[in-house]
Amino acid sequence: MSAAGYTPPPSFTTRPQLTGTFGIAASTHATATATAMAVLERGGNAFDAACAGGFVLHIVEPHLNGPGGDLVGIFQPADAATPTVLMGQGAAPAGATIAHFRAEGLDLVPGAGGLAAAVPAAVDAWLLLLRDHGTWPLADVLSFAIGYAEDGHPLLPAVSATIGRVADLFREHWPASADLWMPGGAPAAAGALHRNPAYAAVLRRLVEAGSGDDRIAAIDAARTEWRRILGDACDELARPHRHSSGTDHAAVLTRADLVDPPAGYEEPLSIPFRGRTVFKAGAWTQGPALLEALRILDPLPDDRLDPATTAGAHTVVETLKLVLADRDAHLGDGADAAALLADDVVTARRADLGDQASSQWRPARLAARDPWRPPLRCDGAAAAGTGEPTVARSGATRGDTCHIDVADRWGNVIAVTPSGGWLQSSPVIPSLGFCLGTRLQMTWLDEDSPAALRPGTRPRTTLSPTLVHDGDTRIAMGTPGGDQQDQWQLPMLLRMFVGGYTAQQAIDAPTLHTTGMVDSFWPRTWDPTGVVAEDRLGDEVLGGLADRGHRVTRAGDWSLGRLSAVGVDRATGILWAAANPRGVQGYAAGR
Repeated sequence: MSAAGYTPPPSFTTRPQLTGTFGIAASTHATATATAMAVLERGGNAFDAACAGGFVLHIVEPHLNGPGGDLVGIFQPADAATPTVLMGQGAAPAGATIAHFRAEGLDLVPGAGGLAAAVPAAVDAWLLLLRDHGTWPLADVLSFAIGYAEDGHPLLPAVSATIGRVADLFREHWPASADLWMPGGAPAAAGALHRNPAYAAVLRRLVEAGSGDDRIAAIDAARTEWRRILGDACDELARPHRHSSGTDHAAVLTRADLVDPPAGYEEPLSIPFRGRTVFKAGAWTQGPALLEALRILDPLPDDRLDPATTAGAHTVVETLKLVLADRDAHLGDGADAAALLADDVVTARRADLGDQASSQWRPARLAARDPWRPPLRCDGAAAAGTGEPTVARSGATRGDTCHIDVADRWGNVIAVTPSGGWLQSSPVIPSLGFCLGTRLQMTWLDEDSPAALRPGTRPRTTLSPTLVHDGDTRIAMGTPGGDQQDQWQLPMLLRMFVGGYTAQQAIDAPTLHTTGMVDSFWPRTWDPTGVVAEDRLGDEVLGGLADRGHRVTRAGDWSLGRLSAVGVDRATGILWAAANPRGVQGYAAGR
């Protein structure tokens, strides 16, 4: 039931919120969802299903994630009291020092090119999850991705468009990428079957390395083989190539950086909100910013938490600007994110909310340390992050990724946001069929920053899935979107837990985000009063925001957010799933 005075949910949704009791999955691509559901149908659990769907995402959304990238997951086994974070973010290589980058003539980590690569951790994280919480043999889990890589999968229009955008870069500087993605010299056509036999061979090597009856030993052998495969390719990585800076550099990742497995588990942070508990990953992600936003908003009147009104949209945007400033001033690997959630800090931040749009970058002042101030490079391109990634001809990508959620009949639930290693990130390694990621672009070449580039330290990632305890119900959710990930999740959570919307109603509802934060992606710009909004919010709301000093960019009716979610009610055994209609490729399935 909606709160009094809160905009009621629409009577029509683009698709039903699916319910069932057997198994349920939702993701950013229908094929990954179908794969996850196929695993559930054959007796696998949610973790088997998520892993199988995750490897398929490498094939079907290669412009949004890849094997050379990273991931953040949050999951809860049925018998666990609290969730666990799946940490799939690799650290900076030993050679990735500020001094080295400065000596290369750079003042920022480039947004494309091998020099921006952290240790690849996504594959290791999937394998770790499968080993410890799955039930299937590795060969069965990887069979779906191997099949699509060998036999082909119809190419998304967005993939073809991305290749077209960087075609000159591939032709002139990254010939291995051109060989894979531009057969015959032209970008692979939308809808055409695209094959990646080199990556299929890599996956087969993992299966062969892990053969035997001992499932856990086999997966550990595959993890070792994965690091060996990457190590064998280090000579190819070390060749200078063009970066988004317009200059040529060599990657610094070496075999020595790949000795130890990069993935692991961590405890999440959590806060109460309106009778629920919301869980996020720690200070090496932007997740604590969402927790801080919810804490700021919690005691406010319901009508100020309604994104479909001028007052509510303004409050949401101004709150996001505050917490994202705190993200950039205070968060990074090893930082104390809990300090930003303290009562005194949250109360002070709430008092900073005004009736007019602030054009100032305003981080919190903490007792233990002064806020670090990043360079504020103004940018008028307020439409960044309006759907698929904004890809420059240099390969620089202003952030997007993919997502998968799964819940099963035993009560296991998981949300994972894989990213990085986009086909436009850096040159394809011919022997592997994929490229390195560029997550180091989220670090700063300033020792004073909490997110400074330091060997062995994880970059502060934008990847930010969420898990919620709502009474007996466990909800797993997330979205692609770079800096917009938590921005798009906030209105969804408010609509569900204040407005009484179902997850599907909340996903379908028109949304918005601010560009009044320092972009996590190269070239790290800032647009102080920018707001990007879907037109369906209406002239009254958008005009009201403009009257309050926001510079509003209308992004069309259906352009912002690619949210999905699943839930499991442990008391009734009922499962549900919701998926995003924007982009016409996300889907949920279940029964």
